[in-house]
Amino acid sequence: GAPSCSGSRSLPFEFERSRSESSGDEDDDEDDEEEEMEEEELEGDAGARFGTDDGELDSDDDRERMINLADLTPYILCSICKGYFIDATTITECLHTFCKSCIVRHFYYSNRCPKCNIVVHQTQPLYNIRLDRQLQDIVYKLVVNLEEREKKQMHDFYKERGLEVPKPAVPQPVPVSRGRPRKVLGSVFRIPPELDISILLEFIGANEGTGNFKPLEKKFVRVSGEATIGHVEKFLRRKMDLDPTCQVDIICGDHLLEHYQTLREIRQAIGESAVQ
Repeated sequence: GAPSCSGSRSLPFEFERSRSESSGDEDDDEDDEEEEMEEEELEGDAGARFGTDDGELDSDDDRERMINLADLTPYILCSICKGYFIDATTITECLHTFCKSCIVRHFYYSNRCPKCNIVVHQTQPLYNIRLDRQLQDIVYKLVVNLEEREKKQMHDFYKERGLEVPKPAVPQPVPVSRGRPRKVLGSVFRIPPELDISILLEFIGANEGTGNFKPLEKKFVRVSGEATIGHVEKFLRRKMDLDPTCQVDIICGDHLLEHYQTLREIRQAIGESAVQ
């Protein structure tokens, strides 16, 4: 503190003064000059160490450090759309982050990370992604007006289509209970809401042993309604190691399905009973 600093500073001066008195009168002038010089040097050092004359501390922690946004840009850009993260979503297998809409769209036709090419999940890569809210908050604080622009675009998107603007999710307060905390029993495995179609794939129309292929390990698959019959065919070819020349027809009930049809359109066209 300041009192200890000022007290320690006065000791050398008294020592110099007593030494000058014992040395004799002929060296009084030289000792006085030496004493004044040492006093000025010590005061200068104290000022440099402890800041201003008022005793205020001047540390690096009190200074604002300015960082150029360009230095941080590589860490807050989505490698798919080349824009700033919106709803930053991280793959749990490799910890690479993308915009949520970008990575969900990518997983419609691939189960690999677009950055490192690792297999995220054999059949349902959307199970292994998580929102990174802390990173998204950092992006919104770094990029001026990005959050406001994104909210306005989302609002305009829903209004133009006559849809209700979704309200932001409000975190629910956790009730504080006395005594031992109770274990909450619930489903550990939750299916994402995007995967709204469950399909059963069965091999029909050909004799067993026909062709060179391996059977499906799991015939129950849950996918997004936006997936097309073309996606289902690609999935079957990859899982069953089918030859490229092999013809694959996908049938639901009595209907031969086309590649461009989505599963949601098929369910709406032929009805729930026909799908079952």
